[in-house]
Order: sequence, then C-alpha cells, then structure tokens
Amino acid sequence: MSSGKKKVSKAERLRLQKEEEERRLKEEEEAQFQAQQEEAARLEKERIEQEQMEKLEAKDQERRESELAELHSLEQKFLSAQQWKTDYRAYGKWEHYLSCDGSPDPTVLQEINTFMSLWRDDQNEDIQLVMEKGEQVLNLIEKLQFLLLDTPPSEITEKETVQYQESILELQNLLHQKYNGATEHLLKTANMYEDSETGNMQAVIKDKNVTFCIWANLKKKVRLKNHVFCEAQHGFDLPKSLAMSSVAVRILHTYYDHVSPLWLQCQSVPRLEVLDSKELTQHSKDNVEEPEEEEKKAREEPSMPTEEEMCSDGRKSAVSFKENSNSIADINETEEEIEKKSEILDISSQVQHLLTQEEMNEKEEAITDENIVDLQQFVPVGGVYHIDALQLPPQVKQIKDWSMVEVLDVGLQAYSYPPEEAEDATHPPIQITLRLSDNVMYFEDPVIARWDPAGQQWRTDGISNITHERQAKSITFEMRAFYTIALLQDAHLNMPYQAWELQPTGMDEALLIVTTVFATIQIQIKGNQCMLSSVVVEEKDVLSYVTGKWLSPVDLRAVLKKAGVNIFPGAYSHKYVSVNKKAPLAEVRAYQQMALVASAFAFAWSKWNLEAGQEQVVFKESGAAAGVAKPCILQRQTRWKILVLIQYLVSEHLKADSVKDWSLYMFNGQKAQKLKITETSEAFSDELEEDSEFHSTLYHMLKDCASKEAIDKVETANFLFIDVVYQLLLATRVLTYS
Repeated sequence: MSSGKKKVSKAERLRLQKEEEERRLKEEEEAQFQAQQEEAARLEKERIEQEQMEKLEAKDQERRESELAELHSLEQKFLSAQQWKTDYRAYGKWEHYLSCDGSPDPTVLQEINTFMSLWRDDQNEDIQLVMEKGEQVLNLIEKLQFLLLDTPPSEITEKETVQYQESILELQNLLHQKYNGATEHLLKTANMYEDSETGNMQAVIKDKNVTFCIWANLKKKVRLKNHVFCEAQHGFDLPKSLAMSSVAVRILHTYYDHVSPLWLQCQSVPRLEVLDSKELTQHSKDNVEEPEEEEKKAREEPSMPTEEEMCSDGRKSAVSFKENSNSIADINETEEEIEKKSEILDISSQVQHLLTQEEMNEKEEAITDENIVDLQQFVPVGGVYHIDALQLPPQVKQIKDWSMVEVLDVGLQAYSYPPEEAEDATHPPIQITLRLSDNVMYFEDPVIARWDPAGQQWRTDGISNITHERQAKSITFEMRAFYTIALLQDAHLNMPYQAWELQPTGMDEALLIVTTVFATIQIQIKGNQCMLSSVVVEEKDVLSYVTGKWLSPVDLRAVLKKAGVNIFPGAYSHKYVSVNKKAPLAEVRAYQQMALVASAFAFAWSKWNLEAGQEQVVFKESGAAAGVAKPCILQRQTRWKILVLIQYLVSEHLKADSVKDWSLYMFNGQKAQKLKITETSEAFSDELEEDSEFHSTLYHMLKDCASKEAIDKVETANFLFIDVVYQLLLATRVLTYS
C-alpha cells in the first residue's frame, strides 16, 4: 500500500469523534447561553416597556377627568351653535311676518291651505303665469324640506312633521295639475303656434325650473311623424298610426323630482348630536352595556304602511313616511333621554343611531324583480321627463269676427297607445331622444327607468334600444308606451373615496377636499356657511353654475346630489360600498374633536386606517400652515378674484402636500396616541411614538405638540364654523368611506 491512504487507527477515530462532540456541546452551550441572554434582554425590555406603558396609562387616568372637563368646556360651542340656529329659525318666522309681502308661511297650515285654495280656483292657465307661480311653489317646498332636514327632533313635533310632509305632497300635486291645465289651454289654441313649414303646432317654453315642449299633429301626415324641438334638442319619432291621429305630444322636463317617493326626496342628513364630556366620563368609568331589552327594542323593524296610510293616488302618505324615518332615530329614546336632550345632546344617541341603522338595514328584504329599480342604490339625476300622448281638444274656429270653440268639461285627456282594445297585438315602439342637462354629471351611462304609478316604483322594462351619445350629450331609446321617464345613476359611484383632507386656510375658514375615482371636490368653509369652490373631472372644472355660492351644509348637500356628485353616504350605503367599517363611538367622536380644532390643525387620509381594525381610526395630522392670514384678503375681493385666490391656495396646498410634516394619530373615542410609524412604513404598528403620551381626547393629544398660537385659535374659533365642519365630516363620513 505504498500509494494508498494511510489507514486511521481506531483510537485516532475515537479521539476525533470525542473532540467533535466536545466542540458541538460547547457550541450548543454558547448558543443556549446567548439565547438565554437575548430572552432575558427581551423580557427586561418588555418589562421596562410594560412599566412605562403602565405609567403612561396611569398618568392618562389621573388627568382624564380634568381633560374631559376641559373638552366639555370647548364643546359648549356646539350648544351655542344649536341655540343660534334655533334663534335664527324663530327670527326668520318673525321677519316673514313683518314683511307682509303676501307670500304664505309654509309652516302655518291655514296660510298654506289658503294659498293652495286660491291658486286652485284661479282660472288663469297661461303657461308663463303658471311657471312664475310654480317658482314660488318650489320655494315653499324647499323651505319645508329644509326644515324637515335641519330642525333637531327636539324642536319639531310629530304632528308638525306630518303636516309639513303633507303640505309638500299637496303643493307638488297642485303644481303638476296646473301644468296640465296650462297644457290644455295651449292645445285649445294650437293653431296660434302653427309651424310655417309643417303646419303642425310646436312650441318650447322654458325657465330655470322646467322645459315645456309641446307638439300637436294638426296636418296628420305620415311624413311628419318625427320632430325635434330645436331649442331644447329633445325629439321623438312616432309610429305611423299616431302620425295619422289627432294627437299631441308633450315632453315636460322638470329639473326637480316630484315623482319619486317622499322618503327619497327628503333623505335626512346625519343629525348634530352634541357630546357631553361629563356623561362620557361616567360611561368610560362604568363601561356598562345597554340592557338587553333596549337592544332588542332598538333592533325592531319599522312596520310596513297599511292601506289607511296610502294616499288616494297611491303615493305613500306623510304619516307612514314619518313613522319609518323616525323609527331609527327615535327607536330607543326614553322619556329621560328626551329630557336630557332638551338641555344637552349626548353622543351616545348619535352612536346608537349609526348602530341601529346598520342592524335594521341588514334586515331589509332584497328586491326580487330585476326590473324594479332599487332606490337605495340608484337615484334619479337631472330631473324627470313627463312624456305624454294627449288627445287634441276641439280647436278654435274663426267665423267672421267670432272665435268659436266647443267646450268639453273633461280636462286634459291622455291618448291611449297602444290601444286598450288591442293590448295583445304588436305595436311599433315610440322613439325618444333627450338632450342631457349641462348641469348634471353622468359619470357612467345612465339607467333609463319609467314610473309605475300602480306600484309606486321606477321600472326598467318597456324601454329598449338605448344609445348614449357622450359627445353630443344625448340619449335615444324606444318605449312601448308613453311614460314618465327618469335617468338614474348609481348613488355610490364616488365611493369609497380615494383620499380626503381638511385644511385650515384662515381664522374660522377651512378647505375640505374629497378625492374620488371620478372627481376631486373642494369645499370652502367660512363662518356658518360653505361653498363649492370647484369640481374637477379629468383635469377640467365642471358644474361652474353651482360653484362660488355660499350655502348651508344642508343646501350644499342637496345641490351636489342634484348635480350627480354624491359624496354623502346614506342609511343603506354600506350595503353597496366596500366600507372601512369603524366603531361608531370612535368615528363620531373623531369628527367632533376634529371640528373643534379645525381652525389650527389639518387632517388627512391615511392608508393605515384600513389596517387599524374597527375599534380604532387612524389619520394624518399637521399643524396649521404658515400664512393663514391669506384668506382675510378674500373679504375685500370681487367674486371672481375670490375664486381665483381659493384655487391658488388649493393648488399651492396640494403642491406642498408631499413635503408637509404629517404625523399619524390613532383614536378609539376614549384614548388618543401618536404613532411611531409613518405613511411610508412597510407595515402597520400601533407602537407609541417616542417621548409621547396617551391622552383621553384628541384635543389634548394635539395640544402636547402645538404652539400657543394654535391653541389660541382653537379656543377662539367661532362656534358656527365648528358646527359646519362637524356637519360636513359627519355627512361625508370620511373615516369610514375612504
């Protein structure tokens, strides 16, 4: 074996194995020792952190009562705002009484009944006069709707609510009756509006509330079966049988909706419920759950309307509407709570309102007929189109110097198409072309629906061959008969929001920016009013006709929804939107305390709000930007300069957003903390920012790092400004729907 390996002896092999085993044991001992050291260090760190957290928790508990008392002092501004609005409503009634301008007070039953009775008896059916009077009627309806939406439950009785709703319905019905009377009057003198080219009557009369198109088939020629109203750009193409008949076609476009159920027209905004810090202190100490009996009562479903609750025309009565609308807000309200509300409103009722809403909505029965429009999901946008075929009344005949006409005491008569005696036969459809309003945003192709008077619902059957010309802003379709038509849009197209921000721009001034998939909406807040400063769609400013006008939050909400830009979740919205569900207690308190400090601090959307769970809300915060005195200049500018400056401030603010010093805060309604993570961190963590503490309120959390100037702004902020900010936050629910 001269060239082979040298054979290792058995003893040598045992020695090597022993050395290897000793080395392995030594390494294991060292690893075990290191692990023990690391575990001890970890436990020590956790112990220190736990002790530190316990100290912070104890410190928070020690000052909790004093912090809540200080917050309670600030919250008196909500009561001041409520009292101011109560006094303002009373002053408005007194001012109306002193004006003696002949217009009725819509809240006084005798006055509104007298007004309607006098107009009902008025035989003057001139279309221009009806339109002028119609504007007054619409103003009366708006006043009643505003009162229903804006008046706290403690200031309006059930009897008054029902009275206002019944007055609204009666005014709406009377107005439509008058338009029918004016239509009949026009058709009796159709030859006065005879078109020189076709020999048929055609007329377009419009104002800011309605567009009235009427065509009468005087010549009965098949080649004249179609017509376009040039001034309105609405048109139709009739079947040949109608082209040979004594028929008139009316397209009455009302820019308002008096057809849909009253509950849709009067959807309430979230009520302002004022937080009582003393009561909250007691709640946090006791942490007592609601009794099971109250919980059971809160979950009871509203009863369906009985036959007695239906109006004679099939429309749901105001009584049943009142019962359903209030069943949520008042469902667990005891006499003791009512007495408390008369003095100070507490947040628990607002929280219970949100909880009970969601519980009841889950029990709503789904619509099984696919042709019935779900009005919780789709809403009419752009008004209503009453498209009617009418019988031509006897025409005026000139005999020498006399004008003679046969008088028939039957009123305006509909022309039946298809004929009732041949319902089973196939009849050609009617083709309709409608020019879409420039004052409405249709982000997707609208849903065309017809009103079903019998079922009191919008339906999509009976309408076919729909063509939507986006560039021409027109829509063409065919229908089996003549219907009342509405163009509907998904109410939740702009939800959930992509981002939001609330930025102070001056003393008692702020800017709320809501960014959605389709649009960026900017709302300027100043004092007790708010203004839509811009709506940007595809980098273009739209809806200029509604921007630059100072409104109440209730009116602004109505204006935006009417224009098709809905950023206000309803009672049923969570069924149709993938929401970032949050505990109502945390959400409502966050909005309230944000509003209290909105004059000095900016707040914005954070992606970590989605990761924080239901019990916590997370948002970005930044101290007030420098140069807040800029908006004071706005008070001395003309209207167009105001808008330019607002746009400039918004633009500059958005440019600076990327470098703004944002901090992250987490709040559960009872404890606020500053987070260590940033918006660009890789993962969510609720770890406390170094050298920061817990606080019982968001106000005191921000106060730790705030300047004296910022705190002075918070303390001197006007109560009306705070109230408006809170109403907008509660109406948009940015912490849940983004």
